[in-house]
Amino acid sequence: MSKAGRRLKPHGAFATPAIVSILSLLMGWLAPPVRAAGRAECRSVPSSVLGRKVAYCVLLPPSYDAEKTRRYPVLYFLHGLGENEQVLPNSGAWNLIQDLWDEKRIGEFLIVTPDADRSFYINSRDGRVRYEDFFTREFLPFMESRYRVRADREHRGVSGVSMGGYGSLRFGFRYPMLFGSVSAHSAALVSKLPRAELGTPGEHALSMALGGAFGTPFDRAFWDLNSPFTIVRSSPRPVGMKIYFDCGTEDEYGFNVGTQAFHDLLISRGIEHEFHLYLGGHDEAYVAQHLPASLAFHSRAFGLAEAKTKNTP
Repeated sequence: MSKAGRRLKPHGAFATPAIVSILSLLMGWLAPPVRAAGRAECRSVPSSVLGRKVAYCVLLPPSYDAEKTRRYPVLYFLHGLGENEQVLPNSGAWNLIQDLWDEKRIGEFLIVTPDADRSFYINSRDGRVRYEDFFTREFLPFMESRYRVRADREHRGVSGVSMGGYGSLRFGFRYPMLFGSVSAHSAALVSKLPRAELGTPGEHALSMALGGAFGTPFDRAFWDLNSPFTIVRSSPRPVGMKIYFDCGTEDEYGFNVGTQAFHDLLISRGIEHEFHLYLGGHDEAYVAQHLPASLAFHSRAFGLAEAKTKNTP
């Protein structure tokens, strides 16, 4: 028995590290690779235009902290009414964006979301909230001095959802010298406002629904002046700007009708763009389904690697 023990002892001593090595190798083959994750950074920027600090969040791509000299394109993402700067990092959108980076379906660029409250990204009718001036004169220069971004038109894009979609299309067409690409999901586009007599409950409700930015009582002339429709009609055709927008066919606010009208207007002006009406409503599920398409659109506009589908070998 002791003899057998002597034979087994060296055999066991030899086999244990070998087995461990084999198991470690197998685990290396089978275990999913550890991905280099991006990170979210939320801070605030002082504004002399607004007279207060404005919160923002920026999503930094996976290589940002490691590649200290690299500069990246930047996408400004504008939130909808009732949301804030936390709309991406505090939702499933952050995991979705991480997956897109990890799967190489989009290239690496910064995504920045400023808080805009209920401003519709314009200078308000009463002049108290000059958000447009803040965004173009203070926010863009601040972000592009604080972070390593390529601060030129070709590498600067703007996107948004609902109120933010209205803002992104408006900024894109009003400031084509600043933005080389623009996109929107379920943009708050209304080609013709419903009629209501001034001072009536309907007019007051419309003003409240639109956040008060267009006056209380609601000022239709001011709405028309700021409308993306008006800007397109009164401005030269933007040269070289890449444009994408979509909307759900069952949009509860009827923005699908306005989006279709905006598409028709761009066609009549000979402005190239990508436009889609998809089945869906005005909700997070719709945006989650189509956000990858707009991010891939901007990735291509920035000249980054072609976006890949999950089935691409």
